[in-house]
Amino acid sequence: MEKILLVDDEDFFRERLNQAFIRRGYTTCTARCYDEAMSVIEQEHPAMAVIDLKMSGKSGLSLIKDALAIAPELRIVVLTGYGSIATATEAIRLGAVAYLAKPADLDEILKAFSDDNQQQEYPEEEILPPSLARVEWEHIQRVLADCDNNISCASKMLGIHRRTLQRKLYKYAPK
Repeated sequence: MEKILLVDDEDFFRERLNQAFIRRGYTTCTARCYDEAMSVIEQEHPAMAVIDLKMSGKSGLSLIKDALAIAPELRIVVLTGYGSIATATEAIRLGAVAYLAKPADLDEILKAFSDDNQQQEYPEEEILPPSLARVEWEHIQRVLADCDNNISCASKMLGIHRRTLQRKLYKYAPK
């Protein structure tokens, strides 16, 4: 399996993503900032990288540019919670193969790395984004799965009261 570099300043998210890649059989290396990432790229020579856009210090866009300068074969997927058309365009122009919004699951990230993603044509129809309620529901489900369906653990991870989480889970999934 190819080595994947995971760069995110949010420790919990980075470690969760790291464990997901390891469970799939990938070799990983992690970094929390621009400087750590550049050091890892020079020493470990990863084939792929998942880079957060907003980090302390230099941004993910700076990392894309400088990383590809020393490792032009590196395939980069930008993953961000602060997406915009301008940053997406800039990331692709700098050499990223894809730009995904958080929360993205492992299958979406791996699909973005695949060569089929490069030649995919998107339909002309408008794709509507999921509602805020739907995004919240999916995030709760992912955290709950990470906690082995333990309500108390999930409520701590989400930072909400256990009863509030139970009420949200009692409702049907939003459309």
